[in-house]
Amino acid sequence: MPALTERTALARDAERLRRFTAAERWIHRGTAVLMGIALVTAACLYVPSLAELVGRRRLVVTVHEWAGIALPVPMLLGLASRAFRADLGRLNRFGPQDRGWLRAALRGRRRRPAGKFNAGQKLYAALVAGAVLVLVGTGLVLWFPSLVPVLWRTGATLVHDWTALLVGALVVGHIWMAAQDPEARRGLRTGYVARAWARREHPLWEEES
Repeated sequence: MPALTERTALARDAERLRRFTAAERWIHRGTAVLMGIALVTAACLYVPSLAELVGRRRLVVTVHEWAGIALPVPMLLGLASRAFRADLGRLNRFGPQDRGWLRAALRGRRRRPAGKFNAGQKLYAALVAGAVLVLVGTGLVLWFPSLVPVLWRTGATLVHDWTALLVGALVVGHIWMAAQDPEARRGLRTGYVARAWARREHPLWEEES
């Protein structure tokens, strides 16, 4: 009987859980590509050495503008996916387990309560979503400068630049965290993760899956 129980436990650990649908993975990829283009072109516009290296400033500006205005498109199209809408609901709910996760993270504990998304992922998603809205809004002001007063353009430039810097820092941090977790990357690449990983990183989600 103990041997059978052990085999059952091993089979359960080897089981893979569905984390993301194909639609969700393509939404992430599309957003990542557009965000990457927007950040790289922004760097080419604001860093003198990169501007000299790339040249063709007008083309870089055009690519930056269209990449920026298209940033919300993958997510808006993704609203047609029931799984994506369900995950948006999870990301938008901050519960007791999330406060527990933050306390554990601040104290350096490895075991942290988390559902499908932990508190860090929820905060990242909220910050980036809000920043994208700010960037699109201020970007439109800068795209059509003749339609707004000079004071608005000055304020929009300041807000746009500092928000872009914040997003750049968040994205670099996001990439660095992903680089430390191959199983999380596999989940975004294939849609599936190991149950053992889910039990360790997202125990509340693993229990309900």
